Amino acid sequence: MTREDTPRSRVLVTVAELAADLRLSAGPDPADGAPVLLDVRWALGMTDGRERYLEGHLPDAVYVDLESELAAEASPEEGRHPLPSASSFQRSARAWGLRGSSRVVVYDTVGGTSAARAWWLLRYFGVADVRILDGGLSAWVRAGYALESGDVTRAPGDLVVRPGHLPVLDADDAAELAETGTLLDARAAERYRGETEPVDPRAGHVPGAVSAPTAENLREDGTFLDEESLLGRFADLGLSATGEADDVLAVGVYCGSGVTASHEIAALACAGIPAALYPGSWSQWSNDPSRPVATGARP
Repeated sequence: MTREDTPRSRVLVTVAELAADLRLSAGPDPADGAPVLLDVRWALGMTDGRERYLEGHLPDAVYVDLESELAAEASPEEGRHPLPSASSFQRSARAWGLRGSSRVVVYDTVGGTSAARAWWLLRYFGVADVRILDGGLSAWVRAGYALESGDVTRAPGDLVVRPGHLPVLDADDAAELAETGTLLDARAAERYRGETEPVDPRAGHVPGAVSAPTAENLREDGTFLDEESLLGRFADLGLSATGEADDVLAVGVYCGSGVTASHEIAALACAGIPAALYPGSWSQWSNDPSRPVATGARP
């Protein structure tokens, strides 16, 4: 379907747009032109994502396991959700039915904060047409569209992945960017301040990082703020739209383990602000005793 080409439209798709797309496409198979729908049913502490998916999901959506398919094995040295290898991700993506020409829509039940991990990885590995369903499954149901139950499998795809299409930071890069540019901390403010730390070994934040909880990029209904509101929010943080790829390393984002930071990067992209991901994030930083830790509300 024809859509206005804006920074936001390259990141998000509304439920009305997706429903129209599915109706206009010749059939549910990707070869017929319909987008591949990926259900990323995950949140911190959730262990029954697959069971919830089986109870109800968007028509023909394939379940994606974040822990095993969107991350490598956790370790103190690499963090809780390291990036998967190219070979591992290609194997998963082909099992989802992805081909080189596939269009993809990802969604979840938590405002896109999990689905954005799939969005970021697919883009990083070279899939050009990937969008997050704005509002996710909840918005789909509110609009009166039907769900299906049970498992969905597709014929294996032939996607060839090529990593490196989006920028990443390591711990040294993050430390430098906190001094020379803007490093955003996408976690809840109380974790940034060091008042609580439910998962990782030390509480606080990367010295020089700016608190920017990604939950504040969403309305109460789980949809993204409009462009003007996002631009205003990031302007308050000292950022403005550039549209220049050369400026990408002026902004970086981390979170607890590199998952919800992808959501902040999606919100920034909606506002025309490119940003790099620190995949190891706080789970890697806080496990390294040589890395300094700051606490309190100030960078």
